[in-house]
Amino acid sequence: MSHHFRAIAAIAINTVRDAVRNKVLYILLFFALLLIGTSFLLATLSYVERERILQDVALAAIRLFGAAIAIFIGVGLVHREIDRRTIYTILSKPVSRVDFLVGKYLGLVATLWMQLLVMAMGFVAVSWLTEAPLAAGHAIALAMTGLELAVLVAIATLFSSFATPFLAACYSVGLYVVGHVTRDLRALGALADSEGVTTLTVWLHRILPDLASFNWTIEAVHGLPLPPAEVGWAAVMGVGWCIAFLTVAAIVFDRRDFR
Repeated sequence: MSHHFRAIAAIAINTVRDAVRNKVLYILLFFALLLIGTSFLLATLSYVERERILQDVALAAIRLFGAAIAIFIGVGLVHREIDRRTIYTILSKPVSRVDFLVGKYLGLVATLWMQLLVMAMGFVAVSWLTEAPLAAGHAIALAMTGLELAVLVAIATLFSSFATPFLAACYSVGLYVVGHVTRDLRALGALADSEGVTTLTVWLHRILPDLASFNWTIEAVHGLPLPPAEVGWAAVMGVGWCIAFLTVAAIVFDRRDFR
């Protein structure tokens, strides 16, 4: 067991080192921080709810660019190793394919959480400069964004285990968009006259990840109470989705032929 942990840790650390050298990551991070800073200018143009506009735009920027980093770095997670043929060297050592995949996943999640921390610091700085209120709700909203990013990396890891980066990106973006509208589809399905449509939308909401459950921006920005049960359930489901996607990815990757 300790051998597996050491292998996973070594691959995760190596993945972090490799990721921080990726220029795309810094470009996306730069634009995220730029948009967070721009929210300061947008807030100054309004005399009504300036602080809420600022924080709403800044948190939206963090979610959007965090998702972009998770998907577009995650989809090349396996392909880069195959393209550089380093995967053959790694797998020739006493390292299982599951250890390799989990290590790559954890390394990228760690990288994303470091980026999220940098963006969160930018958010706090801009809020402090504009005297916008900060509370525990903002910390919870950022933490749930971090969990959503972990789910997105798991999704990207799954698709990268069998598809090219382009196709994996298309699949990941598609599932990301669908994951944010499944709740709305269920609500629309409930209003439909057809029982078949209602049942279909309910099952789509149950089967597909409900990524909208990780978005607590409105509650945080407006100082509304965050229901502990709903936040807790979203956290449990987030961890569950990470495990589910990684399990399927490990099964697919373990059966893949690299010859």
